[in-house]
Amino acid sequence: MAAMARAAALGGAAAIRANGPDDIEAIHAAVELPIIGIWKVDVPGLGVRITPEIEHAQAVAAAGASIIAFDATDRARTDGLAAADWIARVRSETGLPLMADVSTFEEGMMAEAAGADLVATTLAGYIDSNLSSDGPDLELVARLAPKLHIPLVAEGRISTPKQAAQAIALGAYAVVIGHAITQPEWITARFVAALRAP
Repeated sequence: MAAMARAAALGGAAAIRANGPDDIEAIHAAVELPIIGIWKVDVPGLGVRITPEIEHAQAVAAAGASIIAFDATDRARTDGLAAADWIARVRSETGLPLMADVSTFEEGMMAEAAGADLVATTLAGYIDSNLSSDGPDLELVARLAPKLHIPLVAEGRISTPKQAAQAIALGAYAVVIGHAITQPEWITARFVAALRAP
């Protein structure tokens, strides 16, 4: 992951989003870019959650994150805390800005009201009630951007430069690119599928 981060930095990336304390620490040592730190945790009975508890946020901060991203969907939280209480405690303990990963317009607005510093469309299309395998949810970007008073980050299934540019044109402050940069097997599979198509 450190090598991927160096390559992204050479290509002009403004920041790196990284999962888990080990990767965050390695990337922090490899590049001087800000790091959006997360910790994906598979919670029994609830599935994967992004930085679900305060202890996870503390570990991400200690590893060198500049921003902490967390699950701000309306799904059940593992610690029972309200989003506003979680945000206040993590900010108090780490001093870092917090990015709310949401899946809907309503969650984005609630995250801002709860005190998040940024909102990201990361989980749009990934929640059981709103699953999608299509491209990015640019409609959500278009709805949230003019309503939020904090920066909006477009993220989730953005796989082409055109899609990234569309997100910025719709009002996103920044764009996070995942698979299209970090997963060579996914990139290769797209080319193979296109070449095999009738």
